[in-house]
Amino acid sequence: MDIEQAKWHKRRWIALAFLGFSLLVISLDTTVVNLALPSISKELGSSSSGLQWIVDAYILVFASSLLTLGSIGDRIGRKKTLQIGLIAFGIFSLGGALSTSTGMLIGMRAMMGLAGAAMMPSTLSILTATFREPKERAQAIAMWAAVFALGSGIGPLVGGYLLEHFQWEAVFYINLPIVAIGLIGGYFFIQDSRDEHPRKVDLVGSLLSIAGLFALVYGIIEAGQSSWTDHKVLYAFGAASVLLVAFAVSEWRSSEPMLPLRFFKNMSFTGANMALTLISFAMFGIMFFMSQYFQTVQGYTALQAGVRLLPMAGMSFVAAIVSARVAQRVGTKVAVGTGILIASGGLFYLCRIAEVDTSYGMIVIGMCVISTGMGLTMSPATNSIMGSLPVNKAGVGSAMNDTTRMLGGALGVAVLGTIMNNLYIARINDALGGTLSSSPQLLEAARSSVQGAHIVAQQIQSINPALAGMIVESANQAFTSGMVRGMVIAAIIMLMASLATFVILPVRVRPAKEEDQTTPLPEIDKETTPISPQ
Repeated sequence: MDIEQAKWHKRRWIALAFLGFSLLVISLDTTVVNLALPSISKELGSSSSGLQWIVDAYILVFASSLLTLGSIGDRIGRKKTLQIGLIAFGIFSLGGALSTSTGMLIGMRAMMGLAGAAMMPSTLSILTATFREPKERAQAIAMWAAVFALGSGIGPLVGGYLLEHFQWEAVFYINLPIVAIGLIGGYFFIQDSRDEHPRKVDLVGSLLSIAGLFALVYGIIEAGQSSWTDHKVLYAFGAASVLLVAFAVSEWRSSEPMLPLRFFKNMSFTGANMALTLISFAMFGIMFFMSQYFQTVQGYTALQAGVRLLPMAGMSFVAAIVSARVAQRVGTKVAVGTGILIASGGLFYLCRIAEVDTSYGMIVIGMCVISTGMGLTMSPATNSIMGSLPVNKAGVGSAMNDTTRMLGGALGVAVLGTIMNNLYIARINDALGGTLSSSPQLLEAARSSVQGAHIVAQQIQSINPALAGMIVESANQAFTSGMVRGMVIAAIIMLMASLATFVILPVRVRPAKEEDQTTPLPEIDKETTPISPQ
């Protein structure tokens, strides 16, 4: 190993730290903005639809662009793609903070999604190209997963603190120092890599994947907000089916595909993607429930709710850190399958004890069990995906890993939210249908959401306090019942996913076949040289 090689080799763990900062800004942004929506609505006069699009514009663009931007990173350089993404994320975060209308903020959020889609695959593909020794790579991925879990978990806490002491713009300004640290540190300590023999740009595949994923995610979001049989939802799913089938056919026939379909023959790739989809399905659904449960049903402020969600982040962080060692001892199959099984057990526990007035001490036990299982699952599953691919396809592999997380999360909120909402409406009709029959507008507002029911109760509190109390009690009970039913479904799905993982996923990661290893080492920028395998 010459002097230049030794320099980069010694810097690899420092590089991982700055990759963590780049990842942190993305994971924080997934949860921080949601807490600011009430304040944004007051300041910008945003409608309910406008608030939904502030959240959804980011998710739509992010999820639909991941595969294409991951492939671009393989071609032009992953460090370059990451740094461009960081600069763009900072610029559009500033634009979000300075927005003077709902439309402007929606546009800024969409562009932040595009920047995030450039950043997230780059962090994992750079990590994979930097840590070539399997055990060391597994530990690095464990730390990567831990940072993502920590950022998602502390998002409500950070958001609650910012909103308690500053205006809503602070949730966008907070991105700027994190971006600056990631950008400056990454410039000096992260080694660039790319596909040494980049193939022709798969323009058709890129366009079909973007359009197909956009239609799919849009359909899922709309289904969660309206109905699974709404004509817009059906059109979106129909378009997604046609476009994604066309994408698969295009990739199968292409001599130089963006996402070679042969990767799916390797169960280390396919099984791990399935596991990540389902664990994200449950995780996002639970966070969707618990944030409302703490704030609306149990009456905590945003900051207090964030503090109560913090143990989930802590346990997930710790479990992700130790998961690499667990997987090395018992194998990827056992680590991932057992992690999902543990999370399922935590969900079943919450289903049994969740009531309107259940003590936090009882709830936090289930939350910690769930987050421990998720932490044990995420890292080995991610390592299975990345370890099953050739290094020259690390960017598109990382993008596939991130896409499955986003799709699983969007499905979790839509499906479990629909299950919860259907039971909520049925219980409200039973409890208040007769009482509010003479006030259809109040009944409809109470049916719309548990938050809507609380607003109705506030409006009539001075006129009829007994009725106001009845509405609050009925809405809280209806929401909790719906939440429990959603958790039961999630727990059953997780249990089935665990069993499927034990059947499908190989005991150890199966690396790509020799014919796929077209590039033994990533190409390095002119001023650097490759890291030698250890």
